[in-house]
Amino acid sequence: MRAVEILITIVHLIFCISLIAIVLLQSGKSAGLSGTISGGAETFFGKNKGRTIDAMLEKYTKFVAIAFLVTSIILYLLLK
Repeated sequence: MRAVEILITIVHLIFCISLIAIVLLQSGKSAGLSGTISGGAETFFGKNKGRTIDAMLEKYTKFVAIAFLVTSIILYLLLK
């Protein structure tokens, strides 16, 4: 049982560090009024919206955040 706790803790730390890195790699959404106008037009007229780096990072963020949450719950239940 102790080996499972160590393994899940290591996986949890990997998800934690990767979540921090992915969030820091994303560009900011609030760039003032000019960023709001040009960002909205870029999003509306963008043909490859799903293929941009920001879209890819957003998908990875969702996956890593859910995995982080699941490992947090598992660790809580194991150490309870």
